[in-house]
Amino acid sequence: VYLITDGSAPSGGDTVMSVEKALMGGVRSVQLREKGLDAKRLLRLAKELRALTGGYGARLIINDRADVALLSGADGVHLGQSSIAPGDARKILGDKMLIGVSTHSLNEAVCACEGGADFITIGPVYHTPSKAPYGKPLGAGVIKEVKAAVNIPVYAIGGIDKDNLKEAALNGADGVAVISAIFGSKDIEKSASELIAGFKLAMAGLILSRT
Repeated sequence: VYLITDGSAPSGGDTVMSVEKALMGGVRSVQLREKGLDAKRLLRLAKELRALTGGYGARLIINDRADVALLSGADGVHLGQSSIAPGDARKILGDKMLIGVSTHSLNEAVCACEGGADFITIGPVYHTPSKAPYGKPLGAGVIKEVKAAVNIPVYAIGGIDKDNLKEAALNGADGVAVISAIFGSKDIEKSASELIAGFKLAMAGLILSRT
């Protein structure tokens, strides 16, 4: 489960607290995406989350800002379609840091892979307000199409919750990227734990079906 912060706590305090609850629930990959923060506050928050995620052995990925990723000691950066190219980000970050790319079609996924991305998100798979600007939901079938075309991890994103993550897993998703499925819950730790357990169970069933 790849957790993405959603900008709901511009001061940063609630974000740190919420992320820690998710980490307690088992999340081990966090993307810091706080578009409402200026560079100074974003870096301060990134450093706080680096210290926090490091204590749990979790990865921290910074949305878009390669400079903040470097200065905070994060594990990598996640790029959008209007961001710098993965190859250019690699020149800044070096070979050890991860580069993820948001994709919304098979073509974008292939281009990201060929451009040097280490992993991608594909979506929106299902309807979700946060991904509405990217058009109609693509459906879970797009995951299978993308997996057949690229050789890097693919995370399904957009409207993923505990009720539909099995379908994402069965279509080949290496993981699921979520916001509201965890942060929208009254019990963040429990929701994180349930999502992780649900995805592991779905993957185990998929493996058994292939043997």
